[in-house]
Amino acid sequence: MHNDSPIGPGRPKDLIKREAILQAAKQLFLSLGYANTSMDAVAAAAGVSKLTVYSHFTDKQTLFGAAVMATCHAQLPDLVFELPEGAELEDVLLDIARRFHALITDPESVQLTRLIMAVGTQDPGFAEYFYEAGPQHVLAGMALLLDKLDARGWLKVEDAPRAAEHFFCLVKGAPDYRLLLGCAPPLGGDEAEAHVRSAVGVFIRAFRA
Repeated sequence: MHNDSPIGPGRPKDLIKREAILQAAKQLFLSLGYANTSMDAVAAAAGVSKLTVYSHFTDKQTLFGAAVMATCHAQLPDLVFELPEGAELEDVLLDIARRFHALITDPESVQLTRLIMAVGTQDPGFAEYFYEAGPQHVLAGMALLLDKLDARGWLKVEDAPRAAEHFFCLVKGAPDYRLLLGCAPPLGGDEAEAHVRSAVGVFIRAFRA
């Protein structure tokens, strides 16, 4: 029997339940696939009632989107796209690049991307929803940062959204493609650091004011 007495939104117990639901949903989506994951199964895995799941997330698509956003925010919180006083350009970009590389090479992220590719061919609308919940949010944060860097005169960025795409594509590079295909392991250690530094260096040289 579940103890789901009403509590105000944002209170610790409420946030703990929300986190439990997100973790359960992510694990089930990855192990069972989107179509085979039900809200009942998520509720059981999270140890809450189905009503509690629906009180946090109105439907399965909303729950999936929230799980995607939570995965992205764990590595790339909005704070990393800020520009602290005294920060150095290269250090700011390297921090974002390292975090992004860690995100895309995480086993769960790789599995999630493969799942989206499989489901997206059957339901393009679903793939678009995933893109808006994850990649688009990250790109928007990066574009805002690039606008700030342009305003300070550190970089010359005429089209921030497109420049953000260039940045993340450089960090992904061929290694990410090989990883998704399953023909190579993720870069790690010194190799990963060299790749990230090379990508950031190319980006800075391309957009240096």
